[in-house]
Amino acid sequence: MDADVIVVGAGLAGLVAAHELTSRGRRVALVDQENARNLGGQAFWSFGGLFLVDSPEQRRLKIKDSFELAWSDWQGSAGFDRLDDEDSWAVRWARAYVQWAAGEKRSWLEGHGIKFLPTVGWAERGDLRAHGHGNSVPRFHIAWGTGTGVVEPFVEYAKQAARDGLLTFHHRHRVDELVVEDGHARGVRGTLLAEDDSARGAASNRDRVGDFELTAQAVVLTTGGIGGDHDIVRRHWPERLGTPPERMVTGVPAYVDGRMLDISAAAGARLVNRDRMWHYTEGLQNWDPIWPGHGIRILPGPSSMWFDALGRRLPEPCLPGYDTLGTLKYLRTTEDIAGYDHSWFVLTQKIIEKEFALSGSEQNPDITAKDRAGFLKERILGKGAPGPVDAFLRKGADFVTASTLEELVEKMNGLTDKPLLDAAEVRRQIEARDLQLGNTYSKDAQVQGIRNARRYIGDRLGRVATPHRILDPAAGPLIGVKLHILTRKTLGGIQTDLDSRALGTDGQPLEGLYAAGEVAGFGGGGVHGYNALEGTFLGGCLFSGRAAGRAAAQQVG
Repeated sequence: MDADVIVVGAGLAGLVAAHELTSRGRRVALVDQENARNLGGQAFWSFGGLFLVDSPEQRRLKIKDSFELAWSDWQGSAGFDRLDDEDSWAVRWARAYVQWAAGEKRSWLEGHGIKFLPTVGWAERGDLRAHGHGNSVPRFHIAWGTGTGVVEPFVEYAKQAARDGLLTFHHRHRVDELVVEDGHARGVRGTLLAEDDSARGAASNRDRVGDFELTAQAVVLTTGGIGGDHDIVRRHWPERLGTPPERMVTGVPAYVDGRMLDISAAAGARLVNRDRMWHYTEGLQNWDPIWPGHGIRILPGPSSMWFDALGRRLPEPCLPGYDTLGTLKYLRTTEDIAGYDHSWFVLTQKIIEKEFALSGSEQNPDITAKDRAGFLKERILGKGAPGPVDAFLRKGADFVTASTLEELVEKMNGLTDKPLLDAAEVRRQIEARDLQLGNTYSKDAQVQGIRNARRYIGDRLGRVATPHRILDPAAGPLIGVKLHILTRKTLGGIQTDLDSRALGTDGQPLEGLYAAGEVAGFGGGGVHGYNALEGTFLGGCLFSGRAAGRAAAQQVG
């Protein structure tokens, strides 16, 4: 045997699984098709949001949360409807995950040196139904260090295990086949790829220089999802979300290619919920791309006005920061706009300064560097938009500014193949919204949401602009932002039991084969169901990777 356990994929789930194994004295072969610079995988690039329930941060901010409320929110969002089949394990994973988030998760993370910003974000505010999708309260805890900081301790564990002789890195090894003998996973075979010193996240070569085979008592798959391959995304795009866009931007590096899903199916693993996926509607073309088609997501506050490609205001709950997949469905199924791959934000300088955040570790250098003074100066006390946001405003291909609405609409029309927006119609809708700000009451759902958000001190201080008229010159200039669909997460995958054991088509565990992270739908083949509550992707890698490592360690013990 080359190792006790082979872990395929050096992202967050793989590193967590490897740590659980090596901390118990098991020998691990860590196999990945990318170079050593890419340790941590996609998680390295994330904003570092983590879903926690009834945390000290929430209690300090007078947010009343509980397992019961979080579980109600999760069920309303997930909409599990395949309970006798594809969701049979997913719903058990979901309940276990929410229990973890309401219990041990925070202390476990702190035990690994991961700490959090004092504020708590209110992501996915929902579809405006008490029993429907969305977070009833703020639960989005951002780690100091962003995703880079979450990955960091597990990278260091792996390097120390390598120095101790318990872990061997196999970079530039692409797995093409799982070796299964007598119903037991015994190893992997694949292609040795040519050396490539590309920067982290950049596309690397796929030049074959040889073959390899590794053997072990167990194999853990942690290879991520399909978001880097638009053809696969379109192949599995569900009919309920309408037609897939012809053009999308890419929210993950190119190596997030989904290859291991079909490879695991060929070895006998059961794939479920492949029609469930998570893509954002607020994507931007990155003016300084790292990987091909690199897109960045806006994490919007609630005040920007959202218009479709024809210049009509989106209906509630299609509001900024509320219902990601509900908005995606609306944009892709409404007949006269489904042929267009974009929508628009219209906002003011005052809104962008307070409300725009950009997802990604590299777009938040103050938090990634754990620079508390810089965070306070830039985000709370500073004037003007944060530096990365201002760079997009000045250099981004999707941003236009103007002092008048007519000039703004003319510039917005210049970003499309033909002019689709009518300035008079856009003005009519904005003026109607602006009239709703004349008193403390409103029948406009978005204005109600803004005022509700400002009742929460975390939003009022650092996230939501003081309500004002869009057409108030003192709040300008006006800003138009062209928004694209941004690929991100796979919500289905290899079906697993609560020990992360991969299940076969007969529903029984495949001996010696485990799966964790996105390749397993973050656990059970679809822990999120149809919708995610945000802050649950990194957490899903941590939770399922931990379970896989512990169970595999026990098997080979």
